[in-house]
Amino acid sequence: MTALRLLQRMKRDWMHTGRRPSGLCGAALLVAARMHDFRRTVKEVISVVKVCESTLRKRLTEFEDTPTSQLTIDEFMKIDLEEECDPPSYTAGQRKLRMKQLEQVLSKKLEEVEGEISSYQDAIEIELENSRPKAKGGLASLAKDGSTEDTASSL
Repeated sequence: MTALRLLQRMKRDWMHTGRRPSGLCGAALLVAARMHDFRRTVKEVISVVKVCESTLRKRLTEFEDTPTSQLTIDEFMKIDLEEECDPPSYTAGQRKLRMKQLEQVLSKKLEEVEGEISSYQDAIEIELENSRPKAKGGLASLAKDGSTEDTASSL
């Protein structure tokens, strides 16, 4: 009876749309068995409903994202939530869209920070150039050409 109630709730949360029912049945059976202290493994349920383990895990993860999964066992048996959730494919699409928007915002901020860092770096380099001691004597004329390193290495 609990598995049927779980299936009804999954259907109200649009989890059945575009899917074969065996994955939902397997998830409902596993959750119902564990709710009533029947220790069934995932492999046992898989052998009964004939679905892949990853399919069963996906359905359990999708069910975990619904408000029904947050209820206790007593609340689930007594309360029938009126609200419906969006289909898992829709919420996944919304999540991807938000991630893409966040990536764009972060890339813009990163470009701003990189520009600010490069301006600070340029200012530091100019300040270092100005604070370096000036060459005197015969090397001063060579320093203007920028060939002091070549002359020093040839000596």
